Amino acid sequence: MITELKTEITIKDICEGFTYNEYEGKGLFCLSGKLTIQPEYQRNYIYADGKKDVAVIDSILKGYPLGLIYFNKVGDKLEVLDGQQRITSFGRFVTDKFAIKDSHGMEQYFSGLAEDLQKKILDTKLLIYECEGTESEIKEWFKTINIAGVPLNEQELLNAIHSGEFVTKAKETFSNSQNANIQKWSAYISGNVNRQDFLHTALDWVSKGNISDYMSKHRHDTEITELASYFTSVIDWISSVFLDVESEMKGLEWGKYYELYHKNSYNPADVSKKLKELYADYFVKNRKGVYEYILGGCTQPQLLDIRMFDEPTKKAVYSKQTAEAESKGISNCPLCAMGTDGNKTRIYKLTEMDADHITAWSKGGSTDVSNCQMLCKTHNRAKGNK
Repeated sequence: MITELKTEITIKDICEGFTYNEYEGKGLFCLSGKLTIQPEYQRNYIYADGKKDVAVIDSILKGYPLGLIYFNKVGDKLEVLDGQQRITSFGRFVTDKFAIKDSHGMEQYFSGLAEDLQKKILDTKLLIYECEGTESEIKEWFKTINIAGVPLNEQELLNAIHSGEFVTKAKETFSNSQNANIQKWSAYISGNVNRQDFLHTALDWVSKGNISDYMSKHRHDTEITELASYFTSVIDWISSVFLDVESEMKGLEWGKYYELYHKNSYNPADVSKKLKELYADYFVKNRKGVYEYILGGCTQPQLLDIRMFDEPTKKAVYSKQTAEAESKGISNCPLCAMGTDGNKTRIYKLTEMDADHITAWSKGGSTDVSNCQMLCKTHNRAKGNK
């Protein structure tokens, strides 16, 4: 790969012809139309948070170094290889898309700054390497880059590796913060749409976890029909089974649940009733596990992390059981006492026993002294449906 250092390009030069798509939240072109700010392999603009974008401008005004910027030379045009976030921040500020605060805490847009401060920003020279190489060389270089201290995440790297029409189409749907469906999807998907988390989830679901292979196979597809259809099927299935939307639903393994359970029939009213019961149950510690528990027919109570008996209850039951066992000459583990081996009369120490529900919690048993028995650890672990 060939590189050439450019030291005379200013922020004013960069901002000539700056074009920003507010709907998609990305810079398009600048440098008088010669520079493409966000080629296919680039991540979305993630600095529009009132902090990182402001920090870029503050750095210029304070004379701090802005770091190296890399362009990829493609014929007589250029693409941003590294520096997209900074360049977009330059352009957005100079075109009054956001403000900074002065020393008095007052918001100041570029057009309202003193002329000397405007000049300082526009005349700032940048250190830019123009790179020229094959597609594979450029993408390999891109993979190694950290942009202004924000490392590329897994999906951003995959977008770079498999850039093409498929990624472009997929990002239009799943990486677009203006998509009206994002709010609905956010009930079930965690993460940031601009950091490709929604796209990552959609690809994870349709590929059954083999995202890179799927993207490689479909790289040159001009449509995302299968991806969009499968994603919609999962979302529609969730909302049809669960009438109530709770915060614990966000980020669950809905793709896995869909594969396991979508062929089962559910009565949404019954599901809602059971969900409310479990949410109201003091002994259910893991509300996130409630959803798979219900989908699986309420047969895996371990998903709920049921609250166990407290120490005073264990000690009280142990003392009572042990006293009764010693008076009868049998083991203080009820199941050992029913056996025929040497443990039939064994008296276990408290530390050698675990508390157990006499009637399982899943069958309506309570977690209190009236439903507690102490079993030796061997029998406790062997007993099913705790």
